[in-house]
This record gives sequence, C-alpha cells and structure tokens, in this order.
Amino acid sequence: MTAGGDGAVARDRAPQRAPVRVVLADDAALIRDGIARLLQDRGFEVVAQVGDPVSLHEAAATTRPDVAIVDIRMPPTYRLEGLEAAVGLRRDHPGLGVLLLSQYLESHYLPTLLGGNARGVGYLLKERVSSTAAFAAKVHSVARGGCEVDPQVVTLMMDGRRGDLDRLTDRERQVLALMAEGRSNRAIGERLFLTLKTVESHVRSIFARLDLPGQPDDHRRVLAVLAYLRAWR
Repeated sequence: MTAGGDGAVARDRAPQRAPVRVVLADDAALIRDGIARLLQDRGFEVVAQVGDPVSLHEAAATTRPDVAIVDIRMPPTYRLEGLEAAVGLRRDHPGLGVLLLSQYLESHYLPTLLGGNARGVGYLLKERVSSTAAFAAKVHSVARGGCEVDPQVVTLMMDGRRGDLDRLTDRERQVLALMAEGRSNRAIGERLFLTLKTVESHVRSIFARLDLPGQPDDHRRVLAVLAYLRAWR
C-alpha cells in the first residue's frame, strides 16, 4: 500500500466530532419545526422541541443538550417566561449554551441573561437572521462557549446611556460596540477599515477612559465590556 493510501486510511479512521445537541423552546410549533429542520440539515441533533418553560427545564435535565434556543416570550403570560427560563438554565446547567431568539428588541434582557458571565450566551433577533448558514454558525458558536449578540441590541444598550460615553470619541464608541459583539481586533479593523495597530490603540484608550482593566484574552475583554454595559441599567 502506498503512503498516499495510508494517509487516506488514517483520514477515514479519524474520529468525528459528535453533532451539537440542541433543545428548541418556542410556543409556535411552525417556528420550532422550521428551525429544527434547518439545524438538522446542517448536522445538528435536535434532541427536544418544547413550547413552555417547564418542559424546557425538563428537556435540559433529561437530554443534556449543548445549547438551548429559547424564545423570550412564552406561556402562560407571554411576557418574560422564556428569559426567566434561560436564566435558570444558565444557573442550573453551567456548561449549557443559551441563545435567545426573539422578535423583540429589549436592551435589558441581555444583562439579565449574562448574570456576570458572557460565555456560551447569545441574543439574536429573528427578523435579522441573514441566512441559514449564518444562523447555524452562531448556534454552533454559542454551543462551544462563544458570545453572539445582535448589533442592534448592543447599539440600543449604548444609546440608552449616551452620557456615560462622553469620554469616548465617536470612533471609540464604534470600536466598543464591535467589541461587545465579540469581535476580535482584526475583525474590528476589517469592519471599520482600520489597521490592526490602530484598533489596538483604540482598545487601550477605551479601557483607560472607562477605567476597565485591559486583558490579553479576547473573551475576558468581552466580559469587561459587557459588564460595563450591564451596569447601565
């Protein structure tokens, strides 16, 4: 057998990563079914579909998912039951990713969900999901510990307390918003057409102006920014 053949055999025998396990919580059956089909087509394993908070907690306990996708407004009052259930999931299952998928843009939901930890959490607006591929990528990110927040949510949080940002320049506010979305310095530079060195300078200035300690780790940087945003409530 040739070396190339051995390589092919090795690749064939390489262990495959288990599919991401998902629980869906939405009171609208058509929406649940549509999201489930979308995710299944992209290799996710949908282990449960539920329509109320009680069933969500039961499903999370029995199926051990990697991520729960939760609508904010659920029975019985259709107010904050979904959000409250999501907060409970993060408390009871620390390793579980929780993604709020809602049609409602409310800035105070995200700080409540974070609870001091931005790892494995997301808040996306249904109407702004640009493509099935993008949505699947964000679900996967949250399941693996990432933070995925719709830019409109971040902007609303910042607009609510413009006075607190008077110490920042307009460009620094743009950089801060992208930081809070979880963007790396390189990604921020590409979005704003800035060099990496310029972005790094803005980041240092933001931390200095807002009295936030600089961190070498990107994830800790996001936590620091979101902690600042959370204090605006």
